[in-house]
Amino acid sequence: MTRAIRVRAFFALAVLALSLYITLTVPVRLGLDLRGGTQIVLETRDSPTAKADSEATDRTLEVLRHRIDALGVAEPTIARSGDNRIIVELPGIQDPREAADVLGRTAQLAFHPVLGAADTGETSRQPQAKHPAELVLPDESGRPVRLGPSALTGADVDDAEARIDQQSGVGWYVGVDFKGAGGDAWARLTGEAACRPAGDPARRVAIVLDNKVISSPQVNSSVACRTGIAGGSTQITGSFSRDEARELGLLINGGALPVPVETVEQRTVGPTLGATAIEASATAAVIGTALTSLFIVAVYRLLGALAAVALACYGVISYAALVALGATLTLPGLAGFVLAIGMAVDANVLVFERAREEYAARQSKGLRAALTAGFHNAFSAIADSNITTLIAAGLLFFLASGPVRGFGVTLGIGVLASMLSALVITRVLADHAVARRSVRRRPRLTGIADTGKVRDWLVRRNPDLMRRRRTWLAASAVALVLATSGIALRGLNFGVEFTGGRLMEYATSAPVDADRARDALADAGLPRAVVQTSGDGDLSVRTDQLSNAEAAKVDRTIGDLAGGAEKIRDELIGPSLGDELRRGALIALASALAAQLLYLAVRFRWTFGTSAVAAMAHDALILVGVFAWLGKPIDGVFLAALLTVIGYSVNDSVVVFDRIRELSAGDRKTPFSRLANTAILQTLPRTVNTGMGAVFILSALTLLGGDSLTDFALALLIGIVVGTYSSMFTAAPLAIGLQARSASPPPSATARSVPLTGRTG
Repeated sequence: MTRAIRVRAFFALAVLALSLYITLTVPVRLGLDLRGGTQIVLETRDSPTAKADSEATDRTLEVLRHRIDALGVAEPTIARSGDNRIIVELPGIQDPREAADVLGRTAQLAFHPVLGAADTGETSRQPQAKHPAELVLPDESGRPVRLGPSALTGADVDDAEARIDQQSGVGWYVGVDFKGAGGDAWARLTGEAACRPAGDPARRVAIVLDNKVISSPQVNSSVACRTGIAGGSTQITGSFSRDEARELGLLINGGALPVPVETVEQRTVGPTLGATAIEASATAAVIGTALTSLFIVAVYRLLGALAAVALACYGVISYAALVALGATLTLPGLAGFVLAIGMAVDANVLVFERAREEYAARQSKGLRAALTAGFHNAFSAIADSNITTLIAAGLLFFLASGPVRGFGVTLGIGVLASMLSALVITRVLADHAVARRSVRRRPRLTGIADTGKVRDWLVRRNPDLMRRRRTWLAASAVALVLATSGIALRGLNFGVEFTGGRLMEYATSAPVDADRARDALADAGLPRAVVQTSGDGDLSVRTDQLSNAEAAKVDRTIGDLAGGAEKIRDELIGPSLGDELRRGALIALASALAAQLLYLAVRFRWTFGTSAVAAMAHDALILVGVFAWLGKPIDGVFLAALLTVIGYSVNDSVVVFDRIRELSAGDRKTPFSRLANTAILQTLPRTVNTGMGAVFILSALTLLGGDSLTDFALALLIGIVVGTYSSMFTAAPLAIGLQARSASPPPSATARSVPLTGRTG
C-alpha cells in the first residue's frame, strides 16, 4: 500500500468517525415547517421620536426576548436579520394571534391624572391635545376625558403579575410594583386625586397603554388627601379575563418597544404537516437510495457496491456537517438533502466511465492503472461541475432568505460531501478492492472491464448527431415558444411569498365544494378569497392582507362548513416583503447566470460559456412555462428547484465541454463539429447513468412526498429531462455555431484524446 493510499484511508476514517460521533450525540435543529409552530418576522419602523436604526433594533430585540420568555414558549428562537428585521420562531404555537398581538404591541405605559370630562365635540378615538401636555382619550365606557401629563411611565415599574381575587369580587387584575422614585411619584399622583370629592372625574387615575385607557379607577375614599397610596404598589383592574390580565402583565414586564414594529411575515405550520413531511421524505430517501444503489450495482458490479457504501458514508457526513454548523433543516432543505443523494452518484459514474475507457484502451496496464487514470481524467469535470453548483448554492445563501436559504446551505454541504465521498472514500475502497489478487483474476467482476450496453450500442452505430444540429436548435426554439406562450397566455401563479397576502390550508373532516366555500367566505365579508380543494380533503384559502381577527373568522367559516377543520398551514406575507422577495428571486437568477457564465468563460472559452448559459436559460424558461401551463405555484420552493435545475444543466454541459477540450488538445485537424459529436457520444453513458440515479430519487419524492414535496420533485424531474437534452442538443450545437464564427482555434488542454472506436468500447 502506497503512502498516498494510506493517507487517504486515514483521512476518510477520521472524517467518518467524527461524523458518526456528531450524528449520534448532537440533535438536529428542525425548522418550524418540520416540527410545527409559528414564525413571525417583524420590521422596525421610524417613530416621531426615534429612528429605527441598528441600535434601536437591538433594543427592540431585547424587549421582545423578555416578552417571549414571559409567554412560556419552549425553546423559542429570536434573531436579528439585517438592519431592521427580527425573526421570531415559536415552536408549538398553533394560534399565532396571541403571540403576534403581544410581540407587535409598542406597550407605551403611562399613568395620567384625569382633569375632567371633555367637551362633547371631542369624541375622537385618536388622542387630541387640548394643550401640549394634555390628551383627550375615551375611557372604558367610551366617554372622552381630558388627561394631564403623565406622572409615571413603564420605566418606573419593577414588576407586574396577573392575579385573581375572588373574595372581593375583583376577579382578575394586574398587581404592579414600582421601583425607586416610582413609588413616591405614585403616592403624589394618588394623593392629589384623593383631594377631589367622590364622584368627581378628577378623583380618578387613568392607566394608558399605547394611547388607550385600559383602566381609570377612582381613588378609594380611605386614601388621605396629599398622602396618597404608599408602599410602592397598586392594582390595575378592569374586568379582565385571565388571558387579558396575563397579556397586560407580560407587556408591562417586558417594557416598551423603543420603536414601532410591523409584522411583515407570519407562518404557522401544524405538527401534523411537519410529521407527514418528515415521514414522506424519509420513506422517499430510503426507497430512492435503495433503487439508486441497486442500479449502480447492476451497472458497475463490485465498484458499484463500493460506491453504494460511499453513498451511505456521504449521507452520514453531510448530515453531521449540517448539524455541526447549527443549520436549520427545513422542508426544502430536507428535499435538497434527499436530492443530493441522487446527485452524489454523478462523480462516481464519471470516474467509473473514464476507468472503463482506460481499461478498454490499455488492458495490459491492469485494473489499478485504469482506475487511477479514471480518477485523474475525471477530476477536472468533477471539479468544474461541482464548483458551478456551489456558485448556485452560494447565491441562494447570500441573496435568498428563509427556507430557500436553508436549501442553499443543504445543497452546498451536499456538494462538498459528495466530492469527499467520491474522490476519497470511493477511491480508498476501490483501490483496496482492485489490489486483491482474487479480484484481479476476475476483472469483469469489478465493472471496469465491461464497457456497458449504452457504449456498445454507440460503438456499433456511431451516429453523427451534430449533422442535424440545426434541427435540434429548431426543436429547442419550438419548445421555448410553447413555454413562453404559456407564460403569456396563462400567466404565472405567484405564491404569497412573492405577491403578499395570506394563505391558509385546512385538513377537513369531509370534502368541501370550492364554490360553497367561496360563497360562505363572501358572506363573511371576503368576496375576493381564492379557494382551492384537493381530492384528499385539503382546502386552501388565499386572500389579500388579513388581520389575525379576520383570519379567525375564516377558521370559523371553514370549520362550520366542513363540520370540523384543522389548520395545517397559515402564511402571512406583507406587500413590502413580497416585492422584496420577488426582486431577490430575479437578482438570484440573474446573478447565477452571470456568475456561471464568467466561470465557464475563464475555465473554457467564451463560446462555451455563452452556449452553456444559453442552455441554462432555455431550461429555466421551459420549466417556468410548464408550471405556467399547469397552474402550479411559483414560490420559494420552486425557486430552489429552478436554481437546482440551472446547476444540473450546467453540470451536463461542463462534462461535454470538458471532453471537447480534451479531444481538441490531441487533434487539431478534425473539424470542431466532429469533435463535439465524439465528445457527446463518449459522455452519453455517464449522462444516462447519472440521470437514472437522480430519477429514482425524484420519482420516489413525487409519488411518496405528499403535497408539500410533489411540486418540488416534479420541477426537478422536468429539469433533469430538459437539462439532459439541452446539454447535448442545445449547448453543443450553439458552441459549434459560435466556434465557426470565431477566428481563434478551439481551447486546448494537456489531456490526450480518447476517440470513440471499437477498441475503447
